Amino acid sequence: MMVRPFEQVVADYGPMVLRVCRAVLGPVDAEDAWSETFLAALKAYPELPPDANVEAWLVTIAHRKAIDTTRARARHAIPMDSPPDRPSRDGVPGDGGTEVWDALARLPDKQRAAVAYHYVAGLPYKEIAAITGGSTDAARRAAADGMKALRGAYGEGGKS
Repeated sequence: MMVRPFEQVVADYGPMVLRVCRAVLGPVDAEDAWSETFLAALKAYPELPPDANVEAWLVTIAHRKAIDTTRARARHAIPMDSPPDRPSRDGVPGDGGTEVWDALARLPDKQRAAVAYHYVAGLPYKEIAAITGGSTDAARRAAADGMKALRGAYGEGGKS
């Protein structure tokens, strides 16, 4: 079996990994986490078994980078000279509103990760459990609870 060039892996999975990073971290830190994910993946790619699930492998790396980013953010203040004139539209679906991202950011970590990994990356619950630690049932429950909270906060019964 021939190993795909890493550039092809980035082309095939890059958009999905960026969506996952945006869903887990928000649009501000997503691009840095995406870059760090693929830098780490580039180093490890030669050792990846040919039959590995590349998508799950990349989401696992992105998950670890998101944890690193979250921990670093908690330790450091983010300096700003002045607030932006208008919100960025990078990574924000629809008309540029941030309600979905805000609602996603308010979810507990496990729910946010389960929603991002299942509904954005399309990973099965078994893979999510392996990434986040815990059981398949716990990953399924976290995703269901997260979606229920999002529907309540943003969709059905909230802003729409």
